Amino acid sequence: MKKYFSKLAAAQTPYTPGEQPKVNNLIKLNTNENPYPPSHHVIEAIQKEFTETLRLYPDPSTSILNDALAKRFDVKPENIFTGNGSDEVLSMCFMAFFDSDRPIKMYNISYSFYDVYANLYNIPVDHVKLNEDFTVPVEQLFNSVGGVLIANPNAPTGIELPQSDIISIIENNKDKVVIVDEAYVEFGGTTCIPLTKKYDNLLVVRTMSKAQCLAGLRVGYAIGSTDLIDALLTIKNSINSYTLDRISIAAAAAATEDQEYFDKINKEIAETRDYFADSLRKAGFTVLPSVTNFVFAKLNGTSGQTVMEHLRKNKILVRHFAMEEIKDFVRISIGTREQMDVCIDVLKQLL
Repeated sequence: MKKYFSKLAAAQTPYTPGEQPKVNNLIKLNTNENPYPPSHHVIEAIQKEFTETLRLYPDPSTSILNDALAKRFDVKPENIFTGNGSDEVLSMCFMAFFDSDRPIKMYNISYSFYDVYANLYNIPVDHVKLNEDFTVPVEQLFNSVGGVLIANPNAPTGIELPQSDIISIIENNKDKVVIVDEAYVEFGGTTCIPLTKKYDNLLVVRTMSKAQCLAGLRVGYAIGSTDLIDALLTIKNSINSYTLDRISIAAAAAATEDQEYFDKINKEIAETRDYFADSLRKAGFTVLPSVTNFVFAKLNGTSGQTVMEHLRKNKILVRHFAMEEIKDFVRISIGTREQMDVCIDVLKQLL
């Protein structure tokens, strides 16, 4: 019943997030969360924030976090925008850079929240169809009327577009904003952040939910030219100046400064991913090449729905998408080596 819905709300098909079960003893491989805890520096930073200062508003400029990110990526603090998770940052990007009379270009198979935002903000989309092997027909992303938004590495496929192709897309959309969502780049991909110094139309969006183990705190950021950041700040300060709370700011800054720890655990995740993917291939699965913290795989002759349900019966959660082009695949997040061994054993039961 939508008795009190506005026309806008009634027309929406909302994003469906991955299941967050309240059942014990599950192996949860459905939402690409990091299987390891944050570093002890992050925990200490959080504990320090439990003081009387919680009665005060947080810093709307998130200066300590911006300074930490600026140092890490060799940019200026004014080239950084922060938000309540990369989903909020992306939402503000749609408002800041795209218009309802100019179609933007996106992949037809990518993060499904992009289409939700496009519909919410009445932004027309020119979907670029991926090749049969899920690689990108790069030239079809050239000369966009309204802008370009891509995930790199892509989700849910896990495939990375080479940086040379990213440069071609940027240079063939000189007067339009090109947004590269790098949610998974820290598990083996190549970041485009250095390119933001050369191209003022490039915006790189990141999350701390994956590589920095902070999914529960919701921290995202964008890096780009001051013109792009000013546009985002205009939108933010027209909605909510205090997007990040004190605890999130402190934790995210501490995580940024403790890169050695996160490099170590994410290297371990990448090694586990490659081991798991190789094991699946040996067992007869088709596995797409991934540089993320998940794999996209299918078992020929068996539907993705069947694979997902079989795993669920054995207390392992993975993600399945009903979209026709990918309905035979499941997306499996990378957990610990022990969890992935259990997953392999359960999947072999299907053979």
